[in-house]
Parts: sequence; structure tokens; C-alpha cells
Amino acid sequence: MTAREAGQGPRSSARVRWGAVSLFTALAWGLAWLICLPLWLGDGLATPGALVLITAMMFAPTVAMVVTMLVTGIPRKGERIRSLGMWPLRPAKQVVWLIVIGWLGPLAVVLLALGVAVMLGWLHPDFTFPVIAEQLAKAVPAGVALPPVRVIVGAQLAAIPIGALINGIFAFGEELGWRGWLVPALRPLGTWPALLISGAIWGLWHAPIILLGYDFGRSDVVGVLLMVGGCVAWGVLFGWLRLRSASLWPSVFAHGMLNASAGLSLLLSPPHPQLGLVSPLGASGWIACALVVVVLLLTGQFRRQPALAASRPRALPAPLPAVSDPERS
Repeated sequence: MTAREAGQGPRSSARVRWGAVSLFTALAWGLAWLICLPLWLGDGLATPGALVLITAMMFAPTVAMVVTMLVTGIPRKGERIRSLGMWPLRPAKQVVWLIVIGWLGPLAVVLLALGVAVMLGWLHPDFTFPVIAEQLAKAVPAGVALPPVRVIVGAQLAAIPIGALINGIFAFGEELGWRGWLVPALRPLGTWPALLISGAIWGLWHAPIILLGYDFGRSDVVGVLLMVGGCVAWGVLFGWLRLRSASLWPSVFAHGMLNASAGLSLLLSPPHPQLGLVSPLGASGWIACALVVVVLLLTGQFRRQPALAASRPRALPAPLPAVSDPERS
């Protein structure tokens, strides 16, 4: 077994720096609440500029990471770019393939989640796309001719891969904190504790907007718990991409695709669907993610983890020049 295939079995000899983890978590959560404060003081998600604030919130984990790094020195200078998984992309072929999997794979998982919802009777597809038709009726002035709703939906579906790349720009703000800094910081606990704990922290971080009805349409603790479940489920997959590649970029593209495709359930749903069941972050998404994780476990994919932030080999010191001994000359 090569170093690149070192398993996740034994725990690292390093220890978790809980002070740094606590500081990072407090900063990420606190900044999220601070950024969303205008929403709470205003009209909630209907507040003007709400989308701008929610987008700005996505960069709170990066700000928290930078402050934590400067205060604690973790990771150390000279190792930060490598420790965060930003560079280098080695071995290039493997990392590129995992980036492609990260880019397109979540779309397959979202479609699997839709299939699960249909099979379990949680979603009864309506191919007249009533939700989209209703939104168009509200947004477009009367008398304005539009293409058939199916054409509009088809164009939206075709644009999802490009939308994932655009969303990846904003997802980077989250991933640099969650999978770039937090997962490696928790990794001495072992793979599964690191993935589950980081996923729970990520889910609770969404509380300021979930409690306003974002994602699930619930403004109570149940909505927060649903988000924690979704982030734990998807966090395992994003974390696997991070650990399997030793690179941040596969999880960045995966997060971008999830954000771009998460609304697919609304396309097929009747008005007012049970998002806690049919959303990719809801119960059907948990099941779909679990099925993918089972496949990864059975194929040994969690055992193949490169060392994160492998140090550059240091050059050996040059030998000292020979010095003649005058007493022997």
C-alpha cells in the first residue's frame, strides 16, 4: 500500500486543538447571526437585499478560518495553502477526476433522492410544473408571451451544470472553512467522527436563515434539525471528496452543484410540498446519500486517503568541506 492509499483506520498521532476548533466554530456561527441580523430586524426573507446577505453569509466560514489561523497559528506558516487543500493538485489525474465527480456527482444524488421520494410516496410528480407556472404568472406582466413552461423548465435543467460552476464561486467561501480547515482539524479523531461532527457544525451554522423559513419553510427547531441531518448526510460525501483527493476543489464543485440542483424537487412538486421529505436536504436526500456512502464503503473508497498537507521534502544539508589537520600534515 502506498502512502497515497494510507487507510483511514488508525487515528493520527496528532491531537485535536479544541481551542482552535471552538474559536473557529464560535466565529463562524457568530458572523452568520451578525450578517443575518438585518433580516431579523426587518421582514425576514422578504427584507430587501436578503439574497445579498445570505450570499455574504457564505463567506463567514472563510473569515472565521482566517482569524483562527492568525490567532492560533494553525496551520503553520509555509504549510497553509497545502493544509487547506488549495494546492498542489497531485496526482493531477486523480484530483481532476475527483473534481469531475464532485461537479456532476451531486446531480445524480439529487435525482436519486427524487426517485426515493417518488418510490416512498412522498412526491407525486406533476409534469405540468405548477410551481414554476405559478411563479411565472406572478413575475411576468399580463399579455407578455412566453414559451411553453416545459421549454422554460428544459432550459433551466440544461443550465444546471453551468450554474454549478457559478455557484462554486460562492460555495468556496463555505468549503474553505468547513472542508478546508475544519475537517483536517478534526481528523485526528478518525474519519467518521471528523465527518459527522463537522457536518453537524455546518448544519447548525444555517440556523439564522432556517429559523426564518429558508429551505424547509419551517421557522422552528424542526427546520434546524432537518438542516443538520441534511448537512451531516451531504457533509460525509463532501468530506470524502476532500479526504480522498487531499484537495479542496472537488468539494467546492460538489457544493456548487448541490446548490444549483437542490430546487429540482420544486419543479415536479405540487404547490406547498413537504420539503422535509422531498428536498435533497430532507429525508429523501439522507437516504440517497446513505446509499452512495454504502457503495463507497463496500468498494473501500474510505480506506484510500492520502496524507493531507504532505510536507515538501526538505533538502539535506550540504556536507561540510574537508579540512586538513595541520598536526598531521
